[in-house]
Amino acid sequence: MKRIVVLGGGESGAGAAVLAKVKGMDVFLTDMGKIAPKYKELLEKYDIEWEEGHPHTEERVLAADEIIKSPGVPCDVPILLKAKKKDIPVISEIEFAGRYTHAKMVCITGSNGKTTTTLLTYHILQKAGLNVGLAGNVGKSLALQVATEQHDVYVIELSSFQLDNMYDFKANVAVILNITPDHLDRYDFKMENYVAAKFRIMQNQTSDDAFIYWQDDPVVTAQLKHVKSEAKMLPFSAGDEENCAAYIKNGVIKFDVDGRHWEMPRAQLSLKGLHNVYDSMAAGLSATMLDIKDDVIRKALADFEAVEHRLEYVDTIDGVEYINDSKATNVNATWYALESMTRPVVLILGGKDKGNDYSEIEDFVRQKVKAIVCLGVDNTKLHKAFDGKVPNITDAHSMPEAVEKCRAYATAGDTVLLSPCCASFDLFKNMEDRGCQFKDCVKKLKG
Repeated sequence: MKRIVVLGGGESGAGAAVLAKVKGMDVFLTDMGKIAPKYKELLEKYDIEWEEGHPHTEERVLAADEIIKSPGVPCDVPILLKAKKKDIPVISEIEFAGRYTHAKMVCITGSNGKTTTTLLTYHILQKAGLNVGLAGNVGKSLALQVATEQHDVYVIELSSFQLDNMYDFKANVAVILNITPDHLDRYDFKMENYVAAKFRIMQNQTSDDAFIYWQDDPVVTAQLKHVKSEAKMLPFSAGDEENCAAYIKNGVIKFDVDGRHWEMPRAQLSLKGLHNVYDSMAAGLSATMLDIKDDVIRKALADFEAVEHRLEYVDTIDGVEYINDSKATNVNATWYALESMTRPVVLILGGKDKGNDYSEIEDFVRQKVKAIVCLGVDNTKLHKAFDGKVPNITDAHSMPEAVEKCRAYATAGDTVLLSPCCASFDLFKNMEDRGCQFKDCVKKLKG
């Protein structure tokens, strides 16, 4: 009987453990932290042995025939380095799940916009009546769905961490939206390592498959010069690019794939802002490659509801609009948020800096931002970047304090924008907690 050890007891790990058990393997799951009650219940239901809250039991882990690693576990933790010395294969949950399904895979990655694009694509395929599953960073674990449900297509949001341990898995449609510096602490602070991880999404693609990418991203286009692939190349661009599979001309998004032409006015998209145009193009191209009818794609792109914590409208109070963009955990995401702003901005920045270069947003800050509230444990780097470049800059060390300071700076006709540029772990549990606290504080302004 094959011995499987799963490292990590969250959505990914618990799902992988269930699939291994269903396939008749000997399974042991270990997590150095606490396992959430819902995952404990799932493991108990399938009679899977597990441990939590202390270092991994080394003799159990190193007796494995294969280790399935959750994406949050770094590749260089001591137990995995020992496993490597023993030549024990380490794979991701997605790699493992892919072995047990013949479903089509639409896989989406990028530094920014991947959640929106994934949910948009899933929404289109649902509207078309396909039997479709949602997996990866959103939705349920792919492995759990393969174990307990049957879908014909999966739409999967993939982070670089998930791609790191994928080897034989193949995407029928692969999408790279953009690549900007992010998570470099997991890649020896080398951008080329992070880029290489993202491009693993293309591995194993054949001439039957499609690769969709943003042609205007210099990192993506530079890396493509070093990549050999048989996949059908489908670039998209905001410009009038006749050689693109999707582009904009006179305010109309035009799609041109394999002699199939269709179009949609940009104004009809449910999501506003240039970054959402790109996400809509990528989703539209993915659906086109799955032979979804034009009118179905149009309707779905027109009635899709925005993703929580991504440029999410919260409320307007005393003429001031409040926008929650807590998902903006890097500089490029905040660039897109500021690009879409049409009113004077009071901007909340800050958190755990991942080696950010704030010069990328400096022009927008000078043009559009009237005040910055720095929300973090240590705001030194933000002050160094923006002192003297905005009329007002101040510090806050909690969300209620930040929102109160924004209220003092903002006047009717302004926008208060939470778009932090940074990870949330200095003051918050995660970016969702940060966004929810912001929304709660805004609601309290109304009394």
